[in-house]
Amino acid sequence: MPSREQYERIAVTPAPPVMKPGEVWTVGAVILDARGQAFAQRRSPDRRLFPDTWDIVGGHVEPGESLLGALAREIEEETGWRLRRVGAFLGVSTWTGDDGGGRRHEADWIVEVDGDLDHPALEWSKHSAYGWFGAADLDRLKENCRPGEFLVHDLIAGVLLGPARGPR
Repeated sequence: MPSREQYERIAVTPAPPVMKPGEVWTVGAVILDARGQAFAQRRSPDRRLFPDTWDIVGGHVEPGESLLGALAREIEEETGWRLRRVGAFLGVSTWTGDDGGGRRHEADWIVEVDGDLDHPALEWSKHSAYGWFGAADLDRLKENCRPGEFLVHDLIAGVLLGPARGPR
């Protein structure tokens, strides 16, 4: 299994986006279990950005870090799982939160992980719950979201239902 540092050099197709100086980037991982359900965690209600909403695993890219290095780090920090394989690239979204952090670019992938999927080691100070979501559960991913804040729902719906059937 590659280490986080090895993900700095790993080749994926298509190649990860190129980060430009001065841009703020985040990464996200859609993790599927053996039943084809997607993992999401609920952000704590006291979080400044998107409080009490469902989120995929991911976070900010730190200075000097690559997108794939950040992806591996965030998966391990937020769940205790280790990134095994980077799968399909889901694209880049650009969004602005209400936290004063400005415009962000988010690169998302479907990934495979190693670890006990029934017992993630959540960062309980940042997340209050977790769940596995199938096609019948997608509306729950919109809980506490304002109109236009359906990125997590749309990403997971696109993965579970396919691009032709998922919302866009």
